[in-house]
Amino acid sequence: MAEPAGATAVYALVTDAVLDRAAIEAHVATAADGAVVTFEGVIRDHDHGSGVSALDYEAHPDAESFLRSVCEEIAATSGLRVAAAHRIGHLVVGDVALIASVASPHRADAFTACAHLVDLIKERTPIWKRQHLDDGASEWVGLA
Repeated sequence: MAEPAGATAVYALVTDAVLDRAAIEAHVATAADGAVVTFEGVIRDHDHGSGVSALDYEAHPDAESFLRSVCEEIAATSGLRVAAAHRIGHLVVGDVALIASVASPHRADAFTACAHLVDLIKERTPIWKRQHLDDGASEWVGLA
């Protein structure tokens, strides 16, 4: 079967714009797929017992290249189409910061690849977040 016009093997984006789940899924889904697994990382209202009001995401100028490399690695090892987009800038509770999507003929492969994709994005993509806490304090999260 032919792939839809938008389907590509790998798609990666770092942007300050609101993320569009349907557009990201369109990069991976084809008529041959029985599963499209998509993860959305959503800003939550707490972390380690403290209330969180917002997050500021900052990215290295080459962050999109790192994100693309991670997507390419997952695509190469799984043989599946992979897409991911990460938002930067000021986000509030309920906003989506990350969308990762993988399509496969079978669900188990898509779930496994998507979980690995999210883990590698968090590990290797140089995007940092500063949490704004309800008490007025702020802190950088995940810096080594």
